[in-house]
Amino acid sequence: MEWRDRNGNHVSDGDEEDASLRFLYETGFGRLLLQLLVRKPVSDFVGWFMERRISALWIKGFLKRSNIDMSAYESRKFRSFNDFFTRKILPERRPVDREPGHFISPCDCKLTVFKIQPDSVFTVKGGRYTVGQLLRNDELAGTFAGGTLLIFRLTVDDYHRYCYPDSGVKEDNIHIQGIYHTVNPIAYKRYAVLKENTREYTLLHSDNFDDVILMEVGATLVGRISNLHGACRVEKGQEKGHFDFGGSTIVVILKAGVLKVDDDILRNNAEGCETVVKYGERIGVRV
Repeated sequence: MEWRDRNGNHVSDGDEEDASLRFLYETGFGRLLLQLLVRKPVSDFVGWFMERRISALWIKGFLKRSNIDMSAYESRKFRSFNDFFTRKILPERRPVDREPGHFISPCDCKLTVFKIQPDSVFTVKGGRYTVGQLLRNDELAGTFAGGTLLIFRLTVDDYHRYCYPDSGVKEDNIHIQGIYHTVNPIAYKRYAVLKENTREYTLLHSDNFDDVILMEVGATLVGRISNLHGACRVEKGQEKGHFDFGGSTIVVILKAGVLKVDDDILRNNAEGCETVVKYGERIGVRV
């Protein structure tokens, strides 16, 4: 999968990450191993280990492999790998676009865009699902027919905290238990990933973009999606929560006639490329 920046420049193909996933999803031994990895006790153990002090020994090697600029983050000693993984970025490194008519990215990620039609089945790199299956709520899904579905895919080197893309009043979080599978596109060739992963969503009655679904999707070896709020009033750019160790995905669903996605993102999307966007950055405007 090719990634491009907002100027259309090639950024990465994600080859290193994809190679390991091809082994897990496209070889016989890899698929046997995957059956163990996706079991909840294994995910729980990895989550427990990543909270232990000894896991901090992994940080140095991870930084070297991922080429992360730590000058962008709060300077402190990390007590575990997960403490490092959920580190906070300096606010000035992720300025939030406060213009009311601008819709912002909730996270650092690789973004793709899809049009929703009534009862459509979406194919995402071979994985097939309807919005109703994703939400396990056909009635709610029907209110978004003709709208826009945005997939924000985080890789392990991304900032794993996320924010609200607009101000408004959110309802309670809905948790859907599932099987832990990776959100990388390689996985879509054999599994309907978004229908199988643990996920959590809320309905945001936003100030500028009508009702919006905000969903977090867990990935392989990720047992926790940590959201900060129940039903309450929230503000644009306010931190919504974070993912613990692993790659993860956020899905945002908007109604028809509400959002015009920026042209550069649509161009990349039409050419089969994900667009690299940042937390708080404008990705579209109110119609």
